Amino acid sequence: MASTDQAVVEFRLGDVVRLRRSHPCGGHEWLVDRLGADIGLRCQGCGRHVLLDRRTVERRSTGFVARGDLALSRAVAPTARDAHDSPAAGESGR
Repeated sequence: MASTDQAVVEFRLGDVVRLRRSHPCGGHEWLVDRLGADIGLRCQGCGRHVLLDRRTVERRSTGFVARGDLALSRAVAPTARDAHDSPAAGESGR
């Protein structure tokens, strides 16, 4: 059984991550271009696109080469924390 004590890695659109194993083209760096349960990655060497589940990406990544735009990521995929910070759509400020 896997431990659930590990913190969730916050990925952003536009992040460039380094993975442990190299792609067949020789590239190690991948651009995050989709967020959700699956994370879309584009190889920076050859442009190949893959979808991997979040858990796999967290396990295989060794770190960030560059960080993406936080505002863009929250606009596209707001987190539960963001939902508590602002009023829900349709609510008045009364």
